[in-house]
Amino acid sequence: MDASCFLTESLKRFPWGGAVARILAAALLAVEPGAAVHRALHREGDRLSIGGKTYDLTIIRHIYVIGAGKAGAPMAQATEQILGEHLTTGIVIVKDGYAKNTSDLKDITLLEAAHPVPDQRGVQATKRIIRFLQETQADDLVICLVSGGGSALMVSPAPGISLEDLQSLTSLLLACGASINEINNLRKHLDQVKGGNLARLAVPAKVATLILSDVVGDTLDVIASGPTVPDPSTYEDAFSTLNRYGILHQAPPAIVEHLQHGRAGKAPETPKPGESLFDQVDNIVIGSNSFAAQAALRQAAAGGLHTILLTTYLQGEARQAGRMLAAIARQVAQTGQPIPRPACLVVGGETTVTVQGSGKGGRNQELALGAVSELAGLPDIALVTLATDGGDGPTDAAGAVVTGDTLGDALHLGLDPADFLSRNDAYNFFAPLGDLLKPGPTHTNVNDLAFLFAF
Repeated sequence: MDASCFLTESLKRFPWGGAVARILAAALLAVEPGAAVHRALHREGDRLSIGGKTYDLTIIRHIYVIGAGKAGAPMAQATEQILGEHLTTGIVIVKDGYAKNTSDLKDITLLEAAHPVPDQRGVQATKRIIRFLQETQADDLVICLVSGGGSALMVSPAPGISLEDLQSLTSLLLACGASINEINNLRKHLDQVKGGNLARLAVPAKVATLILSDVVGDTLDVIASGPTVPDPSTYEDAFSTLNRYGILHQAPPAIVEHLQHGRAGKAPETPKPGESLFDQVDNIVIGSNSFAAQAALRQAAAGGLHTILLTTYLQGEARQAGRMLAAIARQVAQTGQPIPRPACLVVGGETTVTVQGSGKGGRNQELALGAVSELAGLPDIALVTLATDGGDGPTDAAGAVVTGDTLGDALHLGLDPADFLSRNDAYNFFAPLGDLLKPGPTHTNVNDLAFLFAF
């Protein structure tokens, strides 16, 4: 990842822009999917090591590669390179536009589908993966490549539920502020490949899943809805989410009926911890938010900044998180605590946005917008927010840059941050200021990062 991709107008005009760009680039380089696969997957002749476990390829009949996620393309390229002639075939589902520049792939097919709301292409691609798994035998090895976005891309609606039902529910959940854990608990109970069901389909083959985590705390059953991981959640948990957010009566009737059947024991539960089918399954995290945050801190320290990792567990409403980070910035500016200038404070996690308006943006932009008024007037202070996949919500921006001058510049243009917050319209607040961060797709995804700088 080259720092130049961050040196768009949002950073170029600041004297410290180059240093910040290098720190952001270092964070993403640490979770570059191809490099992460090479760290976890090694082959020497007929011996294949995956996360410390060794397989004798002379007794493996077929190796199938399957998977889904925004990082699927570089993960597939690295996997094919390592396996060489031992690879039988494979299918990996990626987000629209993410299959470009992958002409070197010979045995793994990349199929594009929609994200974050699933589409028919995802359904058809998943059917092809299921057909692979139905042919596996005990002497086969399935390597599953999982990264952020996999829940929407790999989709197989449960019987009686249509794709349109899932699309409608996904839109409701994204708008109501439900957490990714809650969303995925529902997805796992409405789909035939999530919540450990992909592993169930692969039996009796051996399964090794390489995971690039986009979930706070790297909770395996939540990442991409845990297709090869035991699922501790239940139909009751899924149903409770609809009640909790007041969307039970807005949800498609077929989904409500399916969940009710499951609660009554009339539909099979997802496979649970302790089930024997998982004896043949290994799940290995090869990259995460923590990896990226630590790399950013090392780069910042090398540049002469004092550094501290505040947390990689940031959650909650994005605008409130922005106010909280602005309060920390003010404390650094006024007291030199918790670290003195020059300083770089790093925060990781995944916030949520409860949509109340019809504006344009994403959680990283809304977090930045929430900090604008609180940062006003602070000298040599900056907050930079970053969606590590390069795209924040349904926009071409990954986040935004806020300084102590942002509020004054905005008011000069007639832009009131409170007004834009009320409409969830962070993108159109930052665009006229030139403060959107637009690195383009990064082909990785490990949650979000926010950087507080005091120069």
